[in-house]
Amino acid sequence: MPDIPRPILLAAAALVVLLAWRRWAPVSYWYLLVFPRKAVWLRWSWRHVASGCGLTKKRHRWWFTTVPGLVASTGIIRVKRRFQRVAVDTKPWMGLPRPVRHGFRITFHLLDGQIPDDYAKICDRLAHAWRIEAVRVVGSRPGRVTVQGINRDPLAHVAPALPPAEPADGWRAEDLLRPVVGVLETGAAWRMDLRLIPHWMNAGATQSGKSNLINALIVGLAPQPVALVGFDLKGGVELSPYAQRLTALATTRGECLELLADLIAVMGARMLACRRYGVRDIWQLPDGARPIPVVLLVDEVAELFLTADRAEKEQVTQTATALLRIAQLGRAFGIHLVLSGQRIGSDLGPGVTALRAQIGGRVCHRVNDPETAVMTLGDLDPDALVAARSIPPELPGVAVVTGSDGRWYRARSGYVSTSAAEQAAETFAIVTPSWSQVAASGLGHELPANGSPELAA
Repeated sequence: MPDIPRPILLAAAALVVLLAWRRWAPVSYWYLLVFPRKAVWLRWSWRHVASGCGLTKKRHRWWFTTVPGLVASTGIIRVKRRFQRVAVDTKPWMGLPRPVRHGFRITFHLLDGQIPDDYAKICDRLAHAWRIEAVRVVGSRPGRVTVQGINRDPLAHVAPALPPAEPADGWRAEDLLRPVVGVLETGAAWRMDLRLIPHWMNAGATQSGKSNLINALIVGLAPQPVALVGFDLKGGVELSPYAQRLTALATTRGECLELLADLIAVMGARMLACRRYGVRDIWQLPDGARPIPVVLLVDEVAELFLTADRAEKEQVTQTATALLRIAQLGRAFGIHLVLSGQRIGSDLGPGVTALRAQIGGRVCHRVNDPETAVMTLGDLDPDALVAARSIPPELPGVAVVTGSDGRWYRARSGYVSTSAAEQAAETFAIVTPSWSQVAASGLGHELPANGSPELAA
């Protein structure tokens, strides 16, 4: 066997090391090896990319030019050198690219007449020009816009966020009503922040990941001192496995109506407590007087609005009115809605349309009909509808969601099986408050008649 030259052996060894590095440590491989070359190329090619994407502006500048003059008898060309104003293409100023875990971020200075939406509309063009997975606008301030290039799709593999193994492990106070349920396309954690966006609508077809999101939400909220209330008009088959962690579960429309009446009564008592303390919401109450937050999980919201006869029509009207009242007033008093359904359309009645207007959080998985996507995302960017309709069936859990910054993002919830969610419900059943505790939490103290925020002894 002939001896292999040493340079070839070294080259082969280096190639193996690079492939192993890329396979087993992609983050460090990106930061140390790929990003420096990418940053240089981005800066070098920016003028051509900006011109191709329509981001340049014509500006007149003084330019030192050489203008041909007369030809002398000797054949020598006499030239005139002078300043003159010429129109040149000016590109937006590009800041230094900054690496992040799944790509990079760049801040641009907007030219006169430009707005951040001008960049949001050409994200696909920038992604193709930069040879990357996607580009999204992630921030803006007066005269500036920040975009993020996504080099590797973080939604391909999402690890589920699991709760502490034991109740004794505790939870962080800053995470109250802010469970992490998955990952955004920017690589950031996807939090369903009920403190910031109090009510959410979760739409999706069968096997689209809608139920998985509910499982992830239950796993995230199970360790927290929160009352979970369930409406399951499938006879309880969806939410009954988590009954140990649910304060109440309604499986018929009549039970839902009774429970809604009780929630409205609780909300009225909390209104009275806030008024006596002179505050606007329960989060301004003293710790000892603050009631337990309530999260109402509704599975198949369409079943609440379907009618077969006149008697059911009256029940539907009462249900819609009660849900609308909670959606309008519940945020300040710690009552939050999470509505899920396969089919959410205007044909269900005016109650659904009015309720939708009060819900700021939107999650749209793959849907079977365009009207559900329009009902869920219709008041957002039209590109959000296109993104929602293009979710493939082989990617369950992927959805288009609203962000706290008012923009929309693609996101994916981490896979949480029913058994994992059931185990979390069983583990943290000890922290489940009773309905009497929900109705009387913080209100059992004698409130001073003068409205002072000090508790009576």
